[in-house]
Amino acid sequence: MLNGTARSQGHAVFLAGEGGIGKSRLAAETAGVAFDQGMRVLRGRSSTIGPVVPLRPLAEALLPLFRGAEPLEALDDPHLAPYQPVLGRLVPDLGESAGDGANDNTSMVVLGEALLRLLAALGRNRGTLLVMEDLHDADTETLAVIEYLTDNLAHLPVLVLATVRVEACPAMDLARAAARRRAGTLLRLPLLRRPDVARMAGSCLDVPPDQVPREALDRLWSDSVGNPFLVEELLQSMLSSGALVRSGDGWRAVGDLRSEVASALMWGTVHRIDRLGPQATMLLSAAAVLGRRFSLSVLQRITGLDDRSLLSHLHAGVAAQLVVADEPAPDWYAFRHPLTVEAMLAQLTPISRAELSQRAAEAIEAIHPELPGEWCPLAAGLHAAAGNSSRAGRLFTTAGRRALADGAVGSAISLLGRAQNLLAGGTGPADPGARAEALEGLIPALAEAGDFTRAYSLAGSARELVRAGLSAPRVAALHTKLAKAAHIAGRWAEGNDQIEQARSLLGPDPDERHTAPIDVVAAYLALDTPGPDRTRHAEALARRAVEAAERHRLPQVACEAWQMLGVLARRRDLAEATSCSRQALRLAEKHDLPIQQLYALVRIGGDRWLAEGDSGGLASARAEAKRLGAVTVMYTVDSILLLHAVLRGRFAEALRDSEECLSTTSRMRLAPIVRYVLMARATAAAHRADREAMDRELAAFEHWNVKGAQEEGLAIGLARVFCALLEEDRPGARRELAALIAMEEANPSVFHLGGRHGLGLLLHVLAGTAGREEFRRLADTAVGRMRWNRQFTLLADAVLLGREGHPDRALAAVRRAQEAAEPYPTARHLGLRLLGEEAMSAGWGDPVGWLRRAEHFFQESAIVTAAGACRALLRQVGAPVHQHRTGTDRIPLQLRAQGVTVREWEVFQLLRERLGNKDIARRLHISPRTVEKHVANLISKTSQDSREAVCDLSAALTPAPDPPDPR
Repeated sequence: MLNGTARSQGHAVFLAGEGGIGKSRLAAETAGVAFDQGMRVLRGRSSTIGPVVPLRPLAEALLPLFRGAEPLEALDDPHLAPYQPVLGRLVPDLGESAGDGANDNTSMVVLGEALLRLLAALGRNRGTLLVMEDLHDADTETLAVIEYLTDNLAHLPVLVLATVRVEACPAMDLARAAARRRAGTLLRLPLLRRPDVARMAGSCLDVPPDQVPREALDRLWSDSVGNPFLVEELLQSMLSSGALVRSGDGWRAVGDLRSEVASALMWGTVHRIDRLGPQATMLLSAAAVLGRRFSLSVLQRITGLDDRSLLSHLHAGVAAQLVVADEPAPDWYAFRHPLTVEAMLAQLTPISRAELSQRAAEAIEAIHPELPGEWCPLAAGLHAAAGNSSRAGRLFTTAGRRALADGAVGSAISLLGRAQNLLAGGTGPADPGARAEALEGLIPALAEAGDFTRAYSLAGSARELVRAGLSAPRVAALHTKLAKAAHIAGRWAEGNDQIEQARSLLGPDPDERHTAPIDVVAAYLALDTPGPDRTRHAEALARRAVEAAERHRLPQVACEAWQMLGVLARRRDLAEATSCSRQALRLAEKHDLPIQQLYALVRIGGDRWLAEGDSGGLASARAEAKRLGAVTVMYTVDSILLLHAVLRGRFAEALRDSEECLSTTSRMRLAPIVRYVLMARATAAAHRADREAMDRELAAFEHWNVKGAQEEGLAIGLARVFCALLEEDRPGARRELAALIAMEEANPSVFHLGGRHGLGLLLHVLAGTAGREEFRRLADTAVGRMRWNRQFTLLADAVLLGREGHPDRALAAVRRAQEAAEPYPTARHLGLRLLGEEAMSAGWGDPVGWLRRAEHFFQESAIVTAAGACRALLRQVGAPVHQHRTGTDRIPLQLRAQGVTVREWEVFQLLRERLGNKDIARRLHISPRTVEKHVANLISKTSQDSREAVCDLSAALTPAPDPPDPR
């Protein structure tokens, strides 16, 4: 597998086995071979403290990359650039915005994608080996990232090698699942056979295997059960006790070799420590309480030893092969094997262990009073072991809330769940405030993880806190968090029920400071709850929240409410929508809320795009999202820019860019973005009249769709309706439009380009089912004035004006429609095709010219049905139909749109030289009369008033002939 890695044959391998079987040694050998082959080797190990130090092994693996003075070339990879701030979670050097909270909610999927890209960039042309040791001790976030890597290594120059103990743990579940779906390989390391034990013992004793005393080999084989670590420990205990001695050139057994495995290991370990003295025993017992890794400064505080004594005993422990330096941290050491820690702890009485745990917790809090990083959960665990449930619960709450703020949702759930259990069942006095604080973190953590059943189960705990005397506002806040969890899950009924419970707790005359957060969540629930009044209800709630938040200085609530008001105002007035978003932006800037700033920028840019088709604001917001490492927001903007490219007819560019966006967002399970991208891809197919491709994209869309999704209306209007029109299926388009209108009547949408106020209005006017009154109702709105919709409403106005006997005003409306449609070539020419037929039957405008331009565009775009319909209409009125011969692509677009043929173009080019008919005929080998006919056609088609004017036009549009070769 190492050899295939450099050739982009990435894979994941899980080395599984019981403790002491040699997983780490095999991983080290593999790393050595990889290093010799020139591969980049990164190594990290999980903490034995438990699942409370999020992402430690990944950070440990990456940090050495940034200790050198030379810049890391991989960081120049353009595909990695937007993910560098995300990697700040692991490597502070890359987290430009680490201090402003920009990455606080980075999902593990996004972090996994960032790490995947970094590893691929590091391994270009040589391969990268990522070694993750002791995965069974890994936190939930590390496992989530490893799982993401495992599923996405194919075709990348990355090999992940992880060691995991065979036991009931999430890491082993991950390894088995990866093996089942063939995303990784699970290698179970077998126990040694008797001949293997003989070879190992002989190697340790420096004799051939057959010279190991038989009775010693029998005991090693039976008591170790083939575990290499136990073989080594048992052999060491035989040597230390004098039961196995060297005699001449060999070894012989002289003592009692009978022992139990555990007692032999325990005895061997403790015996070695006892030989170091009582202070060493105390020292290493205290170290074992701290875990496999321990800090010298904390250990010194626990034991009270001076520097010289501490280092003397520690170095003796190193010499006895009990502990090792835990590089690269100079103040940290670690036990050589986890079984040694277990043996040490087993020798402590419960009282001794509790006393040591209490001293250890006090030492940590004295040295690190703020308890940063892993110190907080470690101190909490020690207080729990000492029996201090209340103090332990508070510290677990602090650690859990920190983990949640840092996006480590799995660890947050573990920590806050433990806090909840300790505070609910502790031996000390009940503290409802502390329990509430734990619940306030646990509920949103469970919602983020999608464990809504467990989140809702905590409603009972909220009711218990009422009986325990917790204030009504605190309990109402818990119900509000439960409502927000329901909103994330799309469970509107449960969410609204929690809102009602929160309101009932506050009584008939509640304080606005407590109701404002409830109103914001209720507004978001109202917008998602099916019903014809959902937008009106959501706006009323958001407006009330804004007013209360501004009176009582609640900036987070105010920002969220202004954001919603901006989205809702778009249907009424885009200027008002932008004003709301700018207010949110000002508040976010003032109160240092970077993610809220970013959302406001996206919405302001979106308003500008809807109003004028200008994507500049969105592009700027995307750049800011990239700088902050807000990858989800970046892909949200990317999906809008993809639709922008599609509507502008840049299909190849849009489809190319959509591949990377769709691939990444699908892996990340970002369903709303995936739906939007698939809708844009379906629209691209529809605008090329490729029904098969459109149906394929819409089938994928339905796989990700949920009832009431906002993107569904766009998929109907921009794709299905458009495709039917380009297929000349007007009844089919009207049926799709009817479905769209029914959907939006039942569930008003905040996405406004589906067609009801634009293309749909034009179709109804053309069909005679909408007149001037309906036109005013739909066109004279903020939605009708959005640029995409405006091109169609102006055409509808032109149709009505033509029917009302105002041809000049109708032509003016057509000109304005063409200006509005200028960025959208397919829509522009579809409008000309629809208008040309109407104007032809009503006898106004330039239907022949409009149909010729549409026919030419559709022919060039291979939209054959629409092109054929245009030609049929032209023939009905006796207009000459352009023949699409070889060489048409050489005619300038302006002349092709005017119906100039290939032969007329040849004549036109020669008119630049102001030649007579006979000279032109001689050059083209045709008759002078034919030339005369072509010139007359050119005068008519180009709307010139004389042959001289056509000559001038030829000089302007055709290149000058090449000068004669002087040779």
